[in-house]
Amino acid sequence: MTQPSVPTLYEWAGGNEAFERLTTVFYERVTTEPLLAPLFAHMAADHPRLVAAFIAEVLGGPAFYSQERGGHHAMILQHLGKHLTESQRTRWMSLMLECADAIGLPDDPEFRSAFVGYLEWGTRLAVINSQLDSLPDVDSAMPAWGWGPVGGPYQG
Repeated sequence: MTQPSVPTLYEWAGGNEAFERLTTVFYERVTTEPLLAPLFAHMAADHPRLVAAFIAEVLGGPAFYSQERGGHHAMILQHLGKHLTESQRTRWMSLMLECADAIGLPDDPEFRSAFVGYLEWGTRLAVINSQLDSLPDVDSAMPAWGWGPVGGPYQG
């Protein structure tokens, strides 16, 4: 008897359309957030689409971000020297989850656990990288997030 295949987090969430809806709503709301609005005051018009492509790729979707922007290395470069604070990270997280609820991303415990796990990991890494003024010599391979645990601590 053949076991059914397990969908990727990307597929379970609804694909590119779901992530583009998520980031569109998120960045519309960012403009009214005192802690976040200054960080995104000068963002390019395609910023929401690029962030959607990045998240989608990490969660098992097509490599659009890597093909267009250069992968994880390019995302790290976006955060260098920004000196993000824990308060900004926390608000970014809570707003992203509010928007996930607002657009109807799956709310089953398995998906949300993996989704929140990635967002926590990614935002904490962004804060670390934002304290740097230049990129250290690290392997910045694109993260690949699935349904299970990530493994040991980050070894940047």
